[in-house]
Amino acid sequence: MDTRFLETFVDVVELGSMAGAARKTGLSSGSVAQRIHTLERDLGVALIERHGQTVKPTAAGRSILIQGRRILREIESLMRFASHLNDEGEITVGAISTALTGLLPDLLNAFLSAHPRISLYTVPGTSLALYDQVLNHRLDAAIIVEPPYDPPKTCGWRPLRDEALTLVVPTGWEGADPLDLLRTRPFVRYDRNHWGGRIVDRYLKKHSITPYEQLEMDCLEAIVAIVAQKGGIALLPAWTTPWPPAPGIVSMALGDTAPVRRIGVLWHRASPRSHLLKYFLRLLDATTYGQPIAYEPLAP
Repeated sequence: MDTRFLETFVDVVELGSMAGAARKTGLSSGSVAQRIHTLERDLGVALIERHGQTVKPTAAGRSILIQGRRILREIESLMRFASHLNDEGEITVGAISTALTGLLPDLLNAFLSAHPRISLYTVPGTSLALYDQVLNHRLDAAIIVEPPYDPPKTCGWRPLRDEALTLVVPTGWEGADPLDLLRTRPFVRYDRNHWGGRIVDRYLKKHSITPYEQLEMDCLEAIVAIVAQKGGIALLPAWTTPWPPAPGIVSMALGDTAPVRRIGVLWHRASPRSHLLKYFLRLLDATTYGQPIAYEPLAP
């Protein structure tokens, strides 16, 4: 019996539908249904029954569910025990693009030098996409913009740095009031589908500004390049040191009330590589606010 099929059965019951399990696992609904059918054939009993758009376990399914959860916990515990036999292996960490270019290079060099037997695979993406991948066990951790809601208790969250919002303008455009520039100059917008872009949107609405908007982009580095070519102005978080990150542009402060984009690390407490991940989290601690990360690996 393939234990992945048992995991899928548990997901279907807990989420109440094939479609919900498909979204969580990244499989098609047909593949989920095929896994359940194969598991039923291997065990010789019907496990679920349909009720409209939802599914519920049969009497036999409820009994299998209890034993199945226990088996999956024991398998996970065995994997953690085996991985503890030596501190080597690979962890997978996601990061938004500005973290990949601003925060991570020095950090990765320090980590790999300190832990030569641990390899680290980085995955780029948006904050929302990386958040979902951590929750679904596809990533061990991710450096992302702070979510607009509390992560589940199965995950840990640690703020790393606050990036103040600044007005970025081409050289020669500075000197005017930032709010006047936002009302009169072409504006390149940080994508509102991103958590960081929503901070920009709230700032504009707070000041009753409807900018002359020509572009909306999800790549901050590309926005900087466009501003440097006098293609417009932009509200961006100051994600690198020194700031601004390119010649030909000037950064204008928005004052003490400027909103901030908070960057942090999200990790899954139940990662089977938690014993390796703790080294990465400890190194992150040295770059942040000076308080220990509340790291809580599961007991084997």
